[in-house]
Amino acid sequence: MPRRRRKRRREIKRVPRSEAFLPEFDRGAVPEGLVTRRQLRDMGLSPGGNDGPVAILRCKWCSYRPQWSCNHPTRGFLLRVDLAVPKRVPTLAQEWALDRAMAARQTCGGCGRRFFCLSKKLGCCIECFDGTPVDPSSYLAPAALAAHRLAA
Repeated sequence: MPRRRRKRRREIKRVPRSEAFLPEFDRGAVPEGLVTRRQLRDMGLSPGGNDGPVAILRCKWCSYRPQWSCNHPTRGFLLRVDLAVPKRVPTLAQEWALDRAMAARQTCGGCGRRFFCLSKKLGCCIECFDGTPVDPSSYLAPAALAAHRLAA
């Protein structure tokens, strides 16, 4: 019987904060004009002209270790707001394509009924797959034709 392998403990690379590649800021101490990607998205902007992060937003755990650089996956990358550009607005053709894709995802290939969302793995409703009766609340009744049915 083979011996069990011991898991090796991952070595923590500690880099002094002075030798870090990018400047680091604790939460609540970020200067004006630097935001995360999520904050850009909430402002209706995309990173656009930013070539990469300008600074690092330290994680909550690293705020207790000010002498070490933060290298945890929960850290955030800060981008400049002045280089951000407005989000692109989809064209009507793109919205129409998205609506067709969602309609295809909701329509059963076997019986043609529309459901809220079908399993990608099965490709059809459960009733067509193995005969299990379907909950009537998951079925979408055909709606009257509307002039404009786009997503946005």
